[in-house]
Amino acid sequence: MLIWGRFSMNIGRLIRSEKSPRMDALVDFLLNFYGPMPYLIVFGILLACGLGIPVPEDITLVVGGVLAYYGLCDVWLMIVVCLAGVLVGDSLVFWLGAKYGRKLTKKWFFHQVLPDDRLDAVKGKFKKYGNKLIFAGRFMPGLRAPIFFSAGV
Repeated sequence: MLIWGRFSMNIGRLIRSEKSPRMDALVDFLLNFYGPMPYLIVFGILLACGLGIPVPEDITLVVGGVLAYYGLCDVWLMIVVCLAGVLVGDSLVFWLGAKYGRKLTKKWFFHQVLPDDRLDAVKGKFKKYGNKLIFAGRFMPGLRAPIFFSAGV
């Protein structure tokens, strides 16, 4: 309980303080982007998240909201850019699995990780629990890209 008390005191002090150097530095960094650059950065990070880079999308979405709050971006355009980044990233992984999945599973490294019997078992799971598996996989960092890729195979 004492540890939690110290932690909550530090968080409260950070929130209540007039000037927080860390928060000021973060906001100053975010406010240095103008024009189409904030949209491209947010879209690129969300696309990379969809491709399997383990960066939480939530932080990127919050950054997009902060940029819109400070007037550097249009709110509605940022919403469209964020939605497009998430959908394009996930769809691209699925498409890569559908287009090149069978060829890649024949390669040595992928065949070691996903042999034919395991691939058949995964197909059975997708036929039985497809929608639930995709929905659950969407919220599992690190497993999302392989699940979407194998769904495309």
